[in-house]
Amino acid sequence: MQDQRLALETSLFQQYYGELLRFLTAKLGCREQAADVVQETFLRVRGVQDLTGVAQPRAFLYKTALNLTVDLFRRQRVRAERSMDLAEDLPSMVPRQDDALEARERMQLLYDAIAELPPKCRQVFLLHKFMDLSHAEIAGRLGISKNMVEKHVMKALAYCRQRVGL
Repeated sequence: MQDQRLALETSLFQQYYGELLRFLTAKLGCREQAADVVQETFLRVRGVQDLTGVAQPRAFLYKTALNLTVDLFRRQRVRAERSMDLAEDLPSMVPRQDDALEARERMQLLYDAIAELPPKCRQVFLLHKFMDLSHAEIAGRLGISKNMVEKHVMKALAYCRQRVGL
């Protein structure tokens, strides 16, 4: 009895695998997904108690495959809806136009504030913040004390904060 069942399952597999794979590839548009559904179809067929009682095995295979395809579409839709729900819950990484405009305005205020600094103070500040030089390097380069560099940096920072509103 077991041998007869195995022979019937093997025969169905050999006879309809390629045909079913082509059919589902056309339906799904993806050969890998189609192969997964075909494999699941034959696993379902193996789970049928009385396979010999199936009057039309080809129709049974196709009906099982189509049902599995519908299940696949449902799972994909649910996954897509969940992804959309998650995406809606996440804050947008794209800056709003208002935020971008505000950032440009603040940047212009900062440029203006730096331009308004006394020349030596501005030079020290730019070397420190934008050239990433240490206080000692700036002092050596400009021939001033390290203490004076610190005072210029603090003065520039305080002025910029006040002008930009930080």
